[in-house]
Formats: sequence, structure tokens, C-alpha cells
Amino acid sequence: MQRIRHYNVAAAVVVKDGKYLCVQRCRSELDYISEHWEFPGGKVKPGESDHEALVREIKEEMDWDIYVGRCLGTVEQDYPDFSITLTAYLCKGGDEDFKLLEHLDYRWLEKEELESLKWTEADRKLLELL
Repeated sequence: MQRIRHYNVAAAVVVKDGKYLCVQRCRSELDYISEHWEFPGGKVKPGESDHEALVREIKEEMDWDIYVGRCLGTVEQDYPDFSITLTAYLCKGGDEDFKLLEHLDYRWLEKEELESLKWTEADRKLLELL
């Protein structure tokens, strides 16, 4: 039996003026995540804290500085090719505008509007923690 890869992932739930930042993943050969929406963030490297991973990932993917706040919770998700433990943190964005270096699109949505997007399964679970 082949073991599937497991990743620890940190997500930034960035809130500004009562709206949440949602980003759209790029196209991928994995149709179950391709062009789906997520909260920004990424994989936690070995020896790195979630906080360090979030600051690094947001800088790499959006050229943006964020301030990481309290943990909102953790969800587990098994996908066909890998599994993740996704931990979300309430965050604030820096003053500068960000650039989409790794995503197709972004939206600032009110809590009631979040369900309208086609989320990755793990990020959909995070909506229940908000």
C-alpha cells in the first residue's frame, strides 16, 4: 500500500473592514483544487513555525507583509493524492497593496458571501471556524 504525502499548511484569514481576503488558485493538473478558492498561505517547512511559514509564504506569493494573530483552528483533509493539516490564523495585512504572484484572482468578501465561491475542501471546512 502506497502512503500518500502529508503536509502541514498554514492559512492567513486576513480581515479588513469586515471583509475576508479570498484568493483563487492557479490551474493545476489536480482538478479537485485547480482554480478553487482558498485563504492565502502555504506549506510549513521542517523546523519552521506556522507563524514563520505564513509570513514567508505571503511575502513569496503576494509580496505583502502580514501580521499573524490568534489561531482560529485546525482542520484535516484527505485528497486523492495527498492529505493536509490546515491551521488558520486571524491576520492583518500591511499598508502596501499586494501583488498576485501565485494566484489567478482575489476578492474581499463579507462573511455571508463566502459560501458563493468554489472553495478547496480544506478551506471550505475553515469557513465553519469563522
